[in-house]
Amino acid sequence: MPGRGSVPPDRLERVASLEQILVSRPMTALVGIRGVPAAALQTMRRELRQRDHPIRVATNSSLRHAIENASQQRPSLRPLLDHVEDQTALLAAEGNPFSLYQEFLRTRSPTPARGGEVAPRDIVVPAGTTNFKPGPIVGELQHAGFPAAIEKGKVVLKKDVTIVKAGQTISREVAGLLTRLEIYPLEVGLTLRALVDGDTFYPPTVLAIDLASRRKDLARAVRGAFGLALEVGYATPETAPLLLVRAHRQALGLAIAAGFVTPETIEPLFAKAMREAAAVAKLTGT
Repeated sequence: MPGRGSVPPDRLERVASLEQILVSRPMTALVGIRGVPAAALQTMRRELRQRDHPIRVATNSSLRHAIENASQQRPSLRPLLDHVEDQTALLAAEGNPFSLYQEFLRTRSPTPARGGEVAPRDIVVPAGTTNFKPGPIVGELQHAGFPAAIEKGKVVLKKDVTIVKAGQTISREVAGLLTRLEIYPLEVGLTLRALVDGDTFYPPTVLAIDLASRRKDLARAVRGAFGLALEVGYATPETAPLLLVRAHRQALGLAIAAGFVTPETIEPLFAKAMREAAAVAKLTGT
């Protein structure tokens, strides 16, 4: 087996540089760059660098060697080896892993299919009127599986249709028609494939949190806790004003019911007495 001395010096330098990146910051991530055009990738890299999140593109072989070496100093990096595949870049940063994942989501944008790609999810074409003029296009749509027809001189899709199911290959015919319908079923952008923050490894399934849904859940929990605290009379800076208002209202009601005279109860007590006197007078005819 060839020794370390047989490895080209420039490759050793690249691996050593990657090792340094892997241990330089608390947060280390692998980034998928498959399908990102070169110009778009340069723009994304520049924007990430401005936010102090530079990424380094490297060969998978160099990355694996660097991770194996760096994991001797930082064992939590070893799970990253299972995610070195396809086209990969390395990122080292500081901050919150979930915020970083959302940052990478923002780099992704819809892109048209060209044919031959695997659909990442069901591609649903909605019913409705198209911009096509009646003609051969109707036959093309029908041949590709689109429920096309002509109504009132316009080409329409008569019902929603799942034209390609998740995991199926998008044909060139369907891809071309989707593009003409301005339906872009694919996404292009950087993908946060896996991340280590300190001693904790985060697979992408853990990082993929719907923040809007979580905010709604949190708001619902806060409302529930607030209502419960009010119900049991638990005083906090948030509930104290409402508890005092409720206590005052209950105390006032009790004082009126008991006929206890105070500056606040004298008026409602007098009004109550007048009503009762009027009722008695009505009963006695006086």
